[in-house]
Order: sequence, then C-alpha cells, then structure tokens
Amino acid sequence: MTSRSPETIAHWLKQAKTVLAQVTDEVEAEAKYCLGHVLQCNYSYLYSHATQVLTEAQRQQLDAILQQRQSGTPLAYVLQQWHFWDFELAVSPATLIPRADTEVLVEQALQLQLRADARVLDLGTGTGAIALALAKERLGWQVCGVDLQPEAVACANRNKAALQLTNCHFQQSNWFSAVSSQRFELIVSNPPYIEPDDPHLQQGDVRFEPKTALVADAEGLADIELIIAGSVLQLQPGGWLLLEHGYQQAEAVCERLQQAGFVQVQSKKDYGGQWRISFAQRPL
Repeated sequence: MTSRSPETIAHWLKQAKTVLAQVTDEVEAEAKYCLGHVLQCNYSYLYSHATQVLTEAQRQQLDAILQQRQSGTPLAYVLQQWHFWDFELAVSPATLIPRADTEVLVEQALQLQLRADARVLDLGTGTGAIALALAKERLGWQVCGVDLQPEAVACANRNKAALQLTNCHFQQSNWFSAVSSQRFELIVSNPPYIEPDDPHLQQGDVRFEPKTALVADAEGLADIELIIAGSVLQLQPGGWLLLEHGYQQAEAVCERLQQAGFVQVQSKKDYGGQWRISFAQRPL
C-alpha cells in the first residue's frame, strides 16, 4: 500500500474548497476554520506558513471533519464549537449556531446608556452567546440568560466557565416564568421567528438546528408578541427591549412595540443590509 504524498497547508486548503463547495456557500471561511481548529492557529498563520507540511494525525483529523461536513452536518456541530463576537463558543445540536448578524443586537445593546450595574435578561439564550458578549464587555452588568431546554442551559454554563465570567448566570425557564419577580433595565432576545412552512427550514444548516428555537406560529411572530407583552411587566421604567427578527418582520414588530406602549421604537439592519433587529424603550 502506498502512502499519501506530503500535503501542505496550501494544498489542503485548495482540495477542501472543492469538497466544501458541494455543501456551503462559505467555502473559504469554512476551509480556514477547519485548519485553524486543527492546527490551533489564526488565519494569518495559514498564509504565512502555507508551505508547512501537515502531520499524518492532522490530515486524518481534517479528513474526518470534511467527511462529516460532506454529509451536510453543519461545521459548528462537527467541531462542537463556533465563533461569536471575539470568542469561541461550545455548541451542540440542542442550540442554534451563533451567527454574525446577531452581533448587531450586541452592538446596539452596548450603545445604550444604562446604569453601571444594570440588570440584563437574555431570553432563549441557547449557547449564551448574547448574554456572554454583554457580560464580557460590561463587567458591572448583572446578566441572566434563560432557556427552556436544559441541554442549552448546560451548554451556556460551559461557555461561561471557559470565559471565566462571574457577572453572568444561566437557568432553565419558559421565557419569564423563573424570573417573574425580577425587574430588568435591559431585555434582549433572539427568539424563534420563522414561519412553520418557511422553505428555508429545509435548506442548509438550518435543517439540523432545533426547530423549537427556530419556528413560531402567527406568521413567525407568536413568541415575539409574548416577549413584548411580558417585557412591559419585567422592564424597569426607562428600560429597553431589543429583539432579533426576520428580515421581513421589522414593520410588524415595531407596530406591536408601539401598540404595547413602548417609545423610541427603531429598527436596524444587519451586515447584509437586511432589517434584523428592532428595539424600544419602556416609558419613564
């Protein structure tokens, strides 16, 4: 049996792109992410060391990753981790895969003029991505992340431990049920907002993600409506509610915020130019 010829970083990248093109539009990014994960290096290293020969163990690990990815399994689930904000997160099939567009919500929250010790609630926290980013950037804030799924809460707690954050905690809750006696200066959420019959549910990585974290009735607005109604009671006067939603839902979400008595109602686009978040303030 003949052994494989030596393979450099550059050669593997080229071959991987051909394979990944069958399952993703993010060919370049995923190929580099695979190599960075296995070699434990940043992207600039891949270019400055393009002629470095991969070890047999590295090649075997990379081949195994590609094989799983070819089956359609999202790369985040294959690697059991994904990047968000400026850190890596553990992920599992019980959680959504963190996406860069959600960082728009984090950015907007950080622009708010809140108390140094503001209490923050993240509804449907999943991996804890939003809650952890806010806790990391505002060490005085007291951040609580809740999720209905115990597996998601466990995942968020693993990420909290990895980031060594002490101003954030996670607990199981059906939306506000476990925190109904508390009041917050800020409530954030990336809730389910996809309609049950949306064809996108049968495409790409979304096929593998938990439907309970994706799908909502009432044209995708059922959970958003519940959160808006609950936030009227859970927010301190002057507190803010920030919601991620579908690209066609901004008008409907803003309308519901206004109907609930919120003021300063606004929407903001994501990095792809789609309306992605809406936010508003409870009157003083």
